[in-house]
Amino acid sequence: MATKDENSTVVVRKEQEERLKPPPMYQVLLLNDDYTPMEFVVAIIQEYFNKDRETATQIMLKVHRDGRAMCGVYPKDIASTKVELVLAHARKAGHPLQCVMEEA
Repeated sequence: MATKDENSTVVVRKEQEERLKPPPMYQVLLLNDDYTPMEFVVAIIQEYFNKDRETATQIMLKVHRDGRAMCGVYPKDIASTKVELVLAHARKAGHPLQCVMEEA
């Protein structure tokens, strides 16, 4: 049988464990379209996801072949910001490039 002090300790430990969970992570994905130039997509990946040219080209080709590709995994706020930055840059350049985020 637990005493009052033991129950309090158990509750505090559970609350601490719940608070210490890492934040959920989100994948940022680029989606294929038939209009955005491949070079523009490579430049976007390099600029917003800090990939070297070779890696950016491989991601762009995966988008082209498979219809979508992951550019990175981030906490929700960072992923959301990256999606908005990519979309704004694409719209400003007149391209219909789509960027979305999904829970990892």
